[in-house]
Order: sequence, then C-alpha cells, then structure tokens
Amino acid sequence: MIPPGSTIGVFGSGQLGRMFAIEARKLGYRVHTYSPVSDTPTGHISDFEIAADYEDLGRVREFAGEVDVVTFEFENVPSKTIETAAEFVPVHPRGDVLHTTQNRLREKTFLDENGFPVAPFRHVTSLDELYQAIEDLGTPSVLKTAGFGYDGKGQAKIRSAEDCEPAFEGIGGKEAILEAFVDFEKEVSVVAARAQDGYFSHYGITENDHVNHILDISFSPGEVTSKLRDEAVMIARGIAEAFDYVGTLCVEFFVERNGGLLVNEIAPRPHNSGHLTFDASVTCQFEQQVRAVCGLPLGSTELIKPAAMANLLGDLWKKGEPDWTRVLEDPDVKLHLYGKAEARHGRKMGHITAMADSPHEAVRILAAARESLVLKTA
Repeated sequence: MIPPGSTIGVFGSGQLGRMFAIEARKLGYRVHTYSPVSDTPTGHISDFEIAADYEDLGRVREFAGEVDVVTFEFENVPSKTIETAAEFVPVHPRGDVLHTTQNRLREKTFLDENGFPVAPFRHVTSLDELYQAIEDLGTPSVLKTAGFGYDGKGQAKIRSAEDCEPAFEGIGGKEAILEAFVDFEKEVSVVAARAQDGYFSHYGITENDHVNHILDISFSPGEVTSKLRDEAVMIARGIAEAFDYVGTLCVEFFVERNGGLLVNEIAPRPHNSGHLTFDASVTCQFEQQVRAVCGLPLGSTELIKPAAMANLLGDLWKKGEPDWTRVLEDPDVKLHLYGKAEARHGRKMGHITAMADSPHEAVRILAAARESLVLKTA
C-alpha cells in the first residue's frame, strides 16, 4: 500500500489529471505532474510540475525518483517512458496495457483474440490493401489511423471505392484499420475500477450523445435493459481481468439496433463520460483511481441520484469569457472549469453537471443552462 502522505506521479497534465489531483489531495497525497508543457490544468493543483519531453529519459528518471507510484491521465505516453519510470516505482496501469490501448490495431486485435465483440476490421498499410479491405467489408465503412486518435481525429468515412484514395491521403497514408460501419442505436459506456487484489467495481451504464465526434452529453443511468446492462458490465470486467488491470478504466460500446453490443474503444484511465460521478456518486471515478493505484480499498459507486453531464467547448468563448452567473442561477447546476488559458474550437474547457429525479430531467436542466451561455455569447 502507498499510504496517504506519499507522492503520486502523473504523466499528462490535462483536465483528467486535474480532477485526479483534487481527489488525491483530499486523501492527503502529494501530486507531481509531468508533461511537455507548463501552467497546466493538472499543474495548477499539483505540488510540483515538470515540463519536459516524454522522451527525455533523464528527466523521467528524476521524476520517478521523487514519487512513490506513477499513473496516467492519458494513454499516449511512449513505451520507453513507461519502462523507465517502472524501473524506480510501481506504475498503474502497466505499460503493456497502455501499449495496447494507444493503438487501434493492437486494441482491436486484443479484443478479438480474447473473444470480446467488435465490429469486423482489417489492417491497412497501403492504398492497395484499403481497396482489398473494402472488398472484404463492403461500404459504408470507416478508415481510422492505427495510433494516437481521439475525439474523431484521424478517421474518415468511406461510402464507395471512389472515396478510398482521398480518405487514405486524408490520414496521411499512415498505418490504419478499416472497420465495418456500425448502424447503432446508441452509444453507452461502462466506467469501472479494479483494485490490486482483483476487486472490481463499476458505475453501471452511462448513455452518451456525441456531436461532431466529441462527447456532448452523458447521463446515468442509461436507458437500457437489465440484460444489456449486465452484459456490458460483464464485458468490462472481462477486459479488466484480461489486462490484470489496476485503476479506473472506461469501455465504450455501440448498442446495435438488434440489441447487441460491440466494443468501440477502451480508455485506460478516467473518462469524460464518468465526469458526472464527480458530483453524483458516493466515490467518483477519480478517487477510485487514487485508491486503486495506491492499493487502498475501492469506495462505493452508488449513484446518489440520476445525473447528467454536458461538456463546455471553446466555442462558447468566441465572444469572450462566458457569464457564469447565468449557469449558476440554477442551484441544481454544478460548474467545473479546467483552467485552460486558451479557448479553441472543439476544445474541452469545462463541464456542467446536474442531478434530478430522472436522467432526462437532469439533461433538460443542463441543456437550458448551457443554452443560456449560447444566447449570451451569440
């Protein structure tokens, strides 16, 4: 066990690390963060912030030598960085987990080989292979870069063979996968945690709505059958156990129109769709991450009331700083801002949450609150 009073190191410095650091400090831990930039959302909350390249292994060694355990707030950290840190301190989740999940081909292959349901896919390294993959899977289909993609980046929809060349050029001719297009009814996720002793806990099903490939609104509990909920949780647990995972993770699913489930992605960290747990659960996803990586017992994941979360993107700042009093006029709305210096189109700058008697009422409250900002800044 890494007891309170110890120091947790975090690779990455965005909003996930910020909320993790808030929970770590509540439990009495110190936090050091490491990323290529300074004055960051995580750095604002941390005791110490290192701004250095992930491939500067000398600085990585110094960082690891000053902390008691290392975790991550995003998965795209080079393998050598993880291996170097692991020479000095425990690292959770393990480096091989991140190596698998930071590459779509490795992730899909892991899921397929372990019997978890995924959409049919093909490995693509050239335009000729893309044409062959289109013959195998048909159209429409989706071409995605194999590595380092999120929020819809690095992907293109292919509706016919004529789209192959521009789509392949659009992703820079990089190694990719082609996935059969999924005609899904909805997107859901399971945020869960697994402790060092193998104990597994979860937050049930969260339902997610996306706009332009970016998560817009999440609500819990999601509107699914108990059978589908249990199946999704079972799959998430199976994935965590196959990885021998330690920490918080999220498994994103497509719900097919016939009621089937397909795994879309694995996030080996707290997840945007779990932000509502920050206010609505007895133990939030970030505290669970702290507990898991430090070897503490996991907390209760009970949902206090139905809840929803809505992202606040940089577009809201186009006329200047929004008038936050308009959001907070509703006493049921909670505001979380990430402290990012520059607002950009599509950039996640914060989120709002609300609890209510039903998830739909919570969504309605948030929609009205966010709309008040849109009207103000239009």
